[in-house]
Amino acid sequence: MSLASDTRRLREITWGDRLLLAEAAAILAVASVAIQLLPFRRIVSAVTRQGPRTSDETRSSREIARAQWAVEACARRLPWKIVCFQKGLAMQMLLRRRGIATALHYGVAQDQERGLSAHVWVTYKGEAIIGGDRAAEFTCLATFPSRAS
Repeated sequence: MSLASDTRRLREITWGDRLLLAEAAAILAVASVAIQLLPFRRIVSAVTRQGPRTSDETRSSREIARAQWAVEACARRLPWKIVCFQKGLAMQMLLRRRGIATALHYGVAQDQERGLSAHVWVTYKGEAIIGGDRAAEFTCLATFPSRAS
């Protein structure tokens, strides 16, 4: 995508969507820095604490779709590499702020050529909402918040 087409698209979207994009970009930036500086457990525990929950399924579905759009759009355009970990953290935080309870999954896979690799995905009521396209390739080691909570 060119800068001109991105600028044109930005002019065509609502202020609410612009604010959501700014929020997603800020969270992706914070997540990127946190991953470099903090231990995994500390990052995950900070973003997976559940707040008050919404029971409005229509609102939840709409908010999830908007958050997916914002995280993916920002991840493609930010000037540094965004991987599944940052995307998962951003989805978790965006939705938690909106009262939508999700689960962040951390998995690993062993590959002959690449060795050990990791992947993060987020689910809502058991359905993957980000990172799910590759989740089946990985063995889930941990879910946050834990399934017991």
